[in-house]
Amino acid sequence: MGDVEAKVSGSKSCSRKWSFGIDDLNGTLVQNFCAELLGTMFLIIFCVGSANNEVLVAMAKGDINMSPAYYLSISMAFGLGIGGIVHILSSTSGGNVNPAVSLALFLDGRISLLVALAYIVAQFAGGFAGAGILYGLGNFGDNEIPPMGQNIIIIPEHIDVVHAFFLEVFGTMFLILTILATIDESRGHAPSYLQPLAVGLAILVMHIFLIPFTNCAINPVRGTVWNVVTGTADEETLIFLFAPFVGSLVAVPLNLVFFTKH
Repeated sequence: MGDVEAKVSGSKSCSRKWSFGIDDLNGTLVQNFCAELLGTMFLIIFCVGSANNEVLVAMAKGDINMSPAYYLSISMAFGLGIGGIVHILSSTSGGNVNPAVSLALFLDGRISLLVALAYIVAQFAGGFAGAGILYGLGNFGDNEIPPMGQNIIIIPEHIDVVHAFFLEVFGTMFLILTILATIDESRGHAPSYLQPLAVGLAILVMHIFLIPFTNCAINPVRGTVWNVVTGTADEETLIFLFAPFVGSLVAVPLNLVFFTKH
């Protein structure tokens, strides 16, 4: 989920510095931009699409108390699916596919501001493309079964917008801390091999935890684009846009202070 090239290998976190990244404006950035766009598009089509599988939706039986099999199936789809996407993109962009991850890698000095902004633009572009493709291929315009998988407060009687916001913040913190741990060169492991497993498991666990509350976003793209394309976006959608960024802002210094060898 982060660039694991020479610029981070063998360096200490305290020696990394923020940079604008004018030197990154080259063909590699274009390749990585396209990788992030395609990776995020796959995320929306396959992972969000799994929440719209009629067999899985039938498990819910139209009841808010959906069956455990439904939750576990969707959680596995996201965890294993995103793990696979990270593995595919590991040798190019590193497989961020999440603006909160790109922000965290910039704050940690692993990618430049220019690269982070390029990735975030690519991720939103890929997300909207994926949501459009999913909506079209699912024939939701003419389908009597409404689209599912939007990020909403599942049971408003139990939690409000503040609860939902902080649930998403803490879920994103866990994801970011997992990513920063897997690319910590001082631990002596190969990030490209550990990342897909560690990231996939973290996402799987967070979905099992958060689906009953917010349907689990922990990603500003995942939390907004499907809501927008399906016409269900409202004020609540802002929770899923901003909370993951806050989680990144908290996780990076937390990792530096408490979980990084000095």
